[in-house]
Amino acid sequence: QNEKELQDVVKQQEEKMLQLIDKSGEVTRLKWEVSELKRSLQRAESEAKVLWEEMRKQEPKADAAYVQERVLLQQEVDKLRLLLLEKEDANQLLSNKY
Repeated sequence: QNEKELQDVVKQQEEKMLQLIDKSGEVTRLKWEVSELKRSLQRAESEAKVLWEEMRKQEPKADAAYVQERVLLQQEVDKLRLLLLEKEDANQLLSNKY
């Protein structure tokens, strides 16, 4: 009788652990998706910023290649800022850990 109860408890615990593992995987996937969406938003914001700057100037001589170059440069700056922040966060986590 006691052995059966113990087996039932163990089985329930295993099921709970599997559910937690599933949820953990889902959380990891969602975090990755949020990260990708943030990157996409950042790219769109960079492009919009450059395009608005060019529109405000209203320079007819600003050709598409020049605007595209400005967009790419702004995206690169934003990407580097993000990498710096990620690196600083990682360093902070390590310093907190040790």
